Amino acid sequence: MRLWPDFTDWRLSTRIVALSLALLLLVQAAGMVVVHASIERNARSQVARELVVGERVFRSLIEQKAQRLVQGAAVLATDFGFRAAVNSQDMDTISSALENQGERIGAAVTAYLDTSFNALAVNGGGPTMDAALLKQIAQPLQGNDKGGQLAMVAGKPHLFVMVPLRAPLLIGWIVMGFPTEQALADNLYQLSGTRLVLQSGGVAGPVDIVLNTLPPDNLADLEKAGLGVSEFQSQGDTLIIRRIDQRAIGGDISILLLQSLEHAIGPFSQLQITLLVITGAGLLLFGLGSAWTARRVTTPLRSLVQAAERLGEGHYDQRMEHTARRDEIGDLANAFDRMRMNIAISQNEIQQLAYWDRLTRLPNRVRFRDAVKEAIATRQEVNLSQRMPLAVVTLNLDRFKHVNDVLGYALGDRLLKAVAERLLVQVEHQEAALVARLGGDEFAVLLPTANASTAMAVAQLIVRSFEIPLTYDDQTVDLSASIGIACWPEHAVDVDALLSRAEVAMYAAKRNTTVTQLYDAALDSSSTQTLSLLSELRHAVQNHELRLFLQPKISLKTGEVMAAEALVRWQHPTRGLIPPVAFIPFAEQTGFIRQLTLWMFNEVARQWSSLQHGTQSGQADQPLRVAINLSTRDLMDPDFPAKLAVLLATHAASSSSFCLEITESAIMDDPQRAETTLNQLSELGFKLSIDDFGTGYSSLAYLKRLPVDELKIDKSFVMGMENDPDDAKIVRSTIDLAHNLGLSVVAEGVETGAAWDLLRELTCDEAQGYYMGKPMPVAEFPAWRERWAQRYEAERIA
Repeated sequence: MRLWPDFTDWRLSTRIVALSLALLLLVQAAGMVVVHASIERNARSQVARELVVGERVFRSLIEQKAQRLVQGAAVLATDFGFRAAVNSQDMDTISSALENQGERIGAAVTAYLDTSFNALAVNGGGPTMDAALLKQIAQPLQGNDKGGQLAMVAGKPHLFVMVPLRAPLLIGWIVMGFPTEQALADNLYQLSGTRLVLQSGGVAGPVDIVLNTLPPDNLADLEKAGLGVSEFQSQGDTLIIRRIDQRAIGGDISILLLQSLEHAIGPFSQLQITLLVITGAGLLLFGLGSAWTARRVTTPLRSLVQAAERLGEGHYDQRMEHTARRDEIGDLANAFDRMRMNIAISQNEIQQLAYWDRLTRLPNRVRFRDAVKEAIATRQEVNLSQRMPLAVVTLNLDRFKHVNDVLGYALGDRLLKAVAERLLVQVEHQEAALVARLGGDEFAVLLPTANASTAMAVAQLIVRSFEIPLTYDDQTVDLSASIGIACWPEHAVDVDALLSRAEVAMYAAKRNTTVTQLYDAALDSSSTQTLSLLSELRHAVQNHELRLFLQPKISLKTGEVMAAEALVRWQHPTRGLIPPVAFIPFAEQTGFIRQLTLWMFNEVARQWSSLQHGTQSGQADQPLRVAINLSTRDLMDPDFPAKLAVLLATHAASSSSFCLEITESAIMDDPQRAETTLNQLSELGFKLSIDDFGTGYSSLAYLKRLPVDELKIDKSFVMGMENDPDDAKIVRSTIDLAHNLGLSVVAEGVETGAAWDLLRELTCDEAQGYYMGKPMPVAEFPAWRERWAQRYEAERIA
């Protein structure tokens, strides 16, 4: 649920009016806020000034009251009879005179003090008015002829004055105290409009309000807010307080002067009302003007919208309206009209570019997909028995980016054209074949009548055609490509899946350097078959369905079984014994190969002692070395050496009894990380071997840096050396090279006795192949080893 409306759903005219009114309202609201803040600020300043004036008036009233009291006390001090009574020390007469004069002028306390401020006669004040308090009050009044002294008497503030008694010299002091009266606060309010609250106590005792001119409701709100606040809210008004703390004899007195803020703001209220009226009138007029302006803008726009809809329908012959206008609407209409003409001109060219590659003049990916889709749809319309297969061949040029980087994009474009021409030549005899450029350096061929074998034959023709290098401006460029093949309906039943799986096969061919590759579900990690295969592989490890096989390695010099290569087979509960080619590539692709490597190492380490050929005590005459293949993912795992060390310690096995075989391609995927891992393995004591040597891309300079102990010649050279002199030269050169580098050599793929003899003549160190022994279950290996020793001895004697 949205808290705010979606303004994009409104019509443009409505949005123009709404935006205009909103902006005006925002400006007016901001002005009102500023005005209100200014009024309140000025009002507070005015209240502060009035409170200062009120304080001055209050102090003036106090001084006037004190002067009047001083004059009344002076009358008694000049009275002849009173002075005579003082001279004669007639205390009764003195007390009577003090009492009578106090009643005449309204004094609550009257006293006669000697020159040392000791009380000789006191009237009024109650029990709290003792000689000590009078002396404390009188001392500050000496020489103060303009004001009085506040003092707390019987819990109430009193104003005391003092006049000297002379005859003619100073013979004593007359002190009179007058209680503060409500009339004082009333006079302050009448003169200045300032209200007063006079309170006593508050430091160590309770607060007592003595005088106040506040209405009862205001006084109650003040007491609720606390007498120490600087302002408070009461009856919809804000009362500002100016506090005067007065130190008095016998206690503290606080005087609160209060003014109404609303009273100060009152004169400005009419101004605010006037501003509101002006704002309302402005909104009305502005709204009407905005609506008229919006209509002037949106009416031509609606006609342009209708014209744009006609353009969308493909009608490019009708001229736009409002092109004669001189404003922005006219500019927009003219721009639409130019767009109409440009679209009409380019429409035909767009139709051509949509389905054809401009560089090679071949169909592009869109056209190729449509052709494959149409071919599949045609076959689906006929009976199953009459359906013809079709195949899609995709190819990706090798090192094309390198050609662009080194020789430039111009030569790269010429190379793409030459590839297109060669592809057209190779498929010209295929019925209805279609060649397309899918993008970049990727091409595709549709073979509407080809099955898998036919498609593979066409792919081989393409490969052979690429063996002829291209020459441009004295620059020779070797062509090569990786080719993938997928067939309908064998590999996919819809067009997108078929194209995708052809590309999967193509990238598998590039990754495995097999040049051509027919699609297989094991190559595709996204297929349902491989999804179930991964879960089945995990289940196989957990449920002991994997089997360890060994293939022997024989010394060509002595015929002794020196080592064996560890291989894995899968004893599936329903499909029987599954060869490694059916699951090892998939395990490498998904990363599960790391679990398989650790499983094999653990199994070999666990059974290593039982494989040794020697006495019953288990001491071997010549320890059997077991070779285990490592994958690229094993070399990329920084924890892999540590994992092997743990397994060795678990089974009390020696690292020197293991040989780890690594292919050149596995090393070259990330040479730096591979070199780090191999150095760690070598430090642990493992023997390292380069497997399938001669089929990768590694340099001898790089291999020389690695801690390698052995080279293993690929079986493709060994199996062909009997009939192919070139293969024999490669084998001989590899053996000599390895020996010169201090490495031992193993030849795999030894299928015949002739190959055995030839390798022995070439001083090869060890041989592996079906001639000596096929891969066998580990339990059968000891018995085979005995049989081989007998066989070799018999052949040697013969």
